[in-house]
Amino acid sequence: MPLSRREFLLGATSAAALAACSSGGGDSASSSTTTTTGPTTTLPVPPLPGDPFMLGVASGDPAPGSVVLWTRLAPTPTTGGGMPASDVPVVWEVATDDAFADIVASGVATAETQHGHSIHVIAEGLSDGVDYRYRFRAGDFTSPVGRTRVPPATNASSLNFAFGSCQHYQAGFWPAHTHLAEEDLDLVVWLGDYIYEGGISDTGVRKHEGPEPTTLDGYRNRYGLYKSEKNLQAAHAARPWLVVWDDHEVDNNYAGDSSQDSVPADEFLTRRAEAYKAWWEHMPVRLDPPTGPTYEINRSLDWGGLASFFAIDTRQHRANQACGRESDVGEGCPEVDDPARQMLGAEQEAWLTEKLPGSSATWNVLANQVIFSPSPIPVGSSTVLNLDQWDGYPAARTRVLDLLARTRNPVIITGDIHASAVADVKQGDSVVAVEFVGTSISSGFPDAFIDFFESAAATTGVLMADARHRGYVRCRLTPESFISDYRIVESALVDTSPISTASSFVITAGQPGVRKA
Repeated sequence: MPLSRREFLLGATSAAALAACSSGGGDSASSSTTTTTGPTTTLPVPPLPGDPFMLGVASGDPAPGSVVLWTRLAPTPTTGGGMPASDVPVVWEVATDDAFADIVASGVATAETQHGHSIHVIAEGLSDGVDYRYRFRAGDFTSPVGRTRVPPATNASSLNFAFGSCQHYQAGFWPAHTHLAEEDLDLVVWLGDYIYEGGISDTGVRKHEGPEPTTLDGYRNRYGLYKSEKNLQAAHAARPWLVVWDDHEVDNNYAGDSSQDSVPADEFLTRRAEAYKAWWEHMPVRLDPPTGPTYEINRSLDWGGLASFFAIDTRQHRANQACGRESDVGEGCPEVDDPARQMLGAEQEAWLTEKLPGSSATWNVLANQVIFSPSPIPVGSSTVLNLDQWDGYPAARTRVLDLLARTRNPVIITGDIHASAVADVKQGDSVVAVEFVGTSISSGFPDAFIDFFESAAATTGVLMADARHRGYVRCRLTPESFISDYRIVESALVDTSPISTASSFVITAGQPGVRKA
């Protein structure tokens, strides 16, 4: 299953040699999402200016028997895509072997102009325990080969997954993705900040192309830049992902219809609709395309009864950050405690209320964006809060705490903060969950505040706090235990860097709390 960057690049260059197809006709799809299977052949396409598979391939949202396969045709990814203004038929194939001699599912999908020539195929009829290969073909071009797998319907005895977030292109390189591609994993969970929307910075190791995006074309170009990165392509090609967003996929620290720059709500909602559409076009998600500024992405994923993931959205429906200051960090105010303030929104909270406590999985994982645990920071005689986190929405957090207290072995995985932390989550004096906060792939933590963050975390009973390193968290699950390994690279300021396990923590099923492994 592990797929190194070298193997991925070799697959990309040798894929054309595997373009021989099975005989017979194919069934055409009327949209960019299809489950058509059967023998396929090469179909005529409009003239293309170059290789359309410059963004690689990906799979995601696996379920028993099926998985979503993704690609987007874009010969010039950062300048509009470079595709002709017409729909393009694309052959897709799933096989059990590298040579694609044993093709078990195939069909034809249509890369539609209206969706940026992206493709979301639901490949069905797959079996658990099989490492599948998949690829796409358009005209004379063949994509790199990806690998994927699907979960068993029941009785999973183990699950290896990793979670990550925050890959600021300008802040650093992505050696973490090189190592992520080589891990023996079943799944990757992405917790947001896939792109960063800012303009070109005067600092950093590399530069964005173009100004801050606010339109569909702008967001497409920004995704084109990020997804052109070969380390990220290798990590996607190695295994299926479960993806949610945070703020930077639209605008830094946005909340509902409130933008960072306080533009009028109707203007910002227009931008949000464009950003949501671009996100869908570039993610391997089992979701219909958005049709406006409201787009529900919360969903669950079950892995054979061993683990259930509940992916939530803490941006789209939240109330604006409280207390009306320029910075989200500061002392609280009476507004913070208003019980009407929402983090998830009524509909998403009702969904979580129904699904989370009712899950029969051994481990129930809340895929969450911002820090859930109380994180007060003592500053002299005052207490400072980060009001962009759940600390700014205590009434909403209390309601979720009630759900966690009624849930079997709940675990929260969190991104956003560009730092690592491990903590027991308490309701009163009782431990009701564990929160694993993962650091960033490349986004930095301000140097001036590293010591302050780590010492302040220690005063709140956090088992571990580290704001100095970049990487991801690898998790190993069995019916008896949940082990999290904090994997850190030596440096994100260079393209290649060794990785090591900084620390490991274990939860024992049926027992409250986390301990160092």
